[in-house]
Amino acid sequence: MAKSTKGVPVAPAMAQVEEHLALVEQIVVQVAVNYPRHVDRSELVRAGVLGLVEAARRFDSSLGVPFDRFAARRIRGAILDAVRAADWAPRSVRALSRRADATEQELASRLGRLPSAEELASAVGCSREELAKLRDRVFRAVVLALDYQLGADRDDLSLGEVLHDRTVPEPSEELEGREMRGYLRDAVELLPERHRLVIVGYFLEGRTSEELARLLSVTESRISQLRSEALIMLREGIESQYGGAEEGRDEPAGRVARRKAGYASAIGERSNWKQRLTADAEDVPVAGRVRALA
Repeated sequence: MAKSTKGVPVAPAMAQVEEHLALVEQIVVQVAVNYPRHVDRSELVRAGVLGLVEAARRFDSSLGVPFDRFAARRIRGAILDAVRAADWAPRSVRALSRRADATEQELASRLGRLPSAEELASAVGCSREELAKLRDRVFRAVVLALDYQLGADRDDLSLGEVLHDRTVPEPSEELEGREMRGYLRDAVELLPERHRLVIVGYFLEGRTSEELARLLSVTESRISQLRSEALIMLREGIESQYGGAEEGRDEPAGRVARRKAGYASAIGERSNWKQRLTADAEDVPVAGRVRALA
């Protein structure tokens, strides 16, 4: 029969562990009432099981002590050690915090309401500021996982979901946005002159079609046409940067296709990735030219 390093048969020890797993659950239920709700019960169970395994390994039946009594002490000790190891607050702080909590409950029962900060501090024997500092130290000592469920149901929000600021983009989204703005800046700069002036004047400087038509000495319908053509060029030119290069791709046929391909290639070569990530889409030098025409 296989033996452990202590000379205790492994198979009977494992049989005792399996037989007394319910004892762990029972003890966790008993001790969990003494801990706040944020203490993970599954962590207590894991610590208790390790204590049970250690008890089975060290148990000596010749001492005349029943295994369940011997294991119960080991399980409780393992759970207590696990809680202390995860607790950042000193024992003195925890003891004073428990005293404050007990005093608060006693005052609430006697007064029929929750005591004020002044009443509680006076009963505990400290100032209001000292009591606030105590509570702050206790709160800062609580370490929670981001997947900690704030409610009892599975559908309740986790701590990570509550802390997540949805108004702030993720790092990957921020980088993608910067790269897109860099491509946009380059694409606008590489547009034909009139298309470029229309895009900058209309979208960046808020000019009307009538103003741009007067500046360029064309009709408003021509301004609308230039704007539509420029937007198509910008969209296709930027989209081509994310399509990837295809090996063995045939040369574009036709003058229009070659012009589009040349425009897309120029956008990709206009700046490197570092320059694109630090670019600002509104920092387009050609904007000064539109203002100068006015």
